[in-house]
Amino acid sequence: MNGNTVLITGGAGGIGKETAKVFLENGANVVLVDVSEEALESAKESLNQPDKTLVIQADVTKEEDVIQYVEKTVGAFGAIDVFFNNAAISGPSIPIKDLDKQQFESVLSINVTGVFLGLKHVIKQMEKQGYGSIINTASNAAYIGAAGMAGYIASKHAVAGLTKTAALEVASSGIRVNAVAPAAIDTQMLSGIQKNMNPDDPEGVGEALKQGIPLGRFGTPRDVAEVVLFLASDKASFVTGSLYNVDGGMQAD
Repeated sequence: MNGNTVLITGGAGGIGKETAKVFLENGANVVLVDVSEEALESAKESLNQPDKTLVIQADVTKEEDVIQYVEKTVGAFGAIDVFFNNAAISGPSIPIKDLDKQQFESVLSINVTGVFLGLKHVIKQMEKQGYGSIINTASNAAYIGAAGMAGYIASKHAVAGLTKTAALEVASSGIRVNAVAPAAIDTQMLSGIQKNMNPDDPEGVGEALKQGIPLGRFGTPRDVAEVVLFLASDKASFVTGSLYNVDGGMQAD
């Protein structure tokens, strides 16, 4: 990745920040995009490579913000070699019959519209370059149902579909599009899901979740980041339109 530029949305979150760290270790420049400027500055400071790290505050659901983060990345580093289309939220844990339309749409706005807009405008830049690798963040939720998680489940099924569709549309342009499908990764989002499922006993929810993981533990952000690095690299040059499970064996069970 020496000298390559990697653009990461959701860059201040657990997986986004760890992925930035992995790419920096491999010689890349990284651009972190997130909605919180404070969180971005904290992430940049923790990465400790200011000359190779750019942060851009943006709302991935707003097209003008997406255009801006693409233009600023190209202006700073000249190209977008890798795009980790990662920003997402889990949303509330509420049965469909009790879920407000606004609550449902807020999850789809970030997790689906945000991914779509990122694809739309980064693909345009990569077509000018004649190359690029895009990795979307799906989830094991792209394969299953889960009571109380209608917005999140629907959104990650959509990310899987967008990944396959985009891969077919841009294959002739030298661009690859894949997705990682993490499950039970030890991040703030997982903690939030546990609290949503049982505010009185989130630790109990966590232990129950671990019992459903063949490897017997939660994944780490590093586990995901290493797979993203592989998909971004030339080692995956014949891989496109794929979802890579990072789930401790859950989909095999």
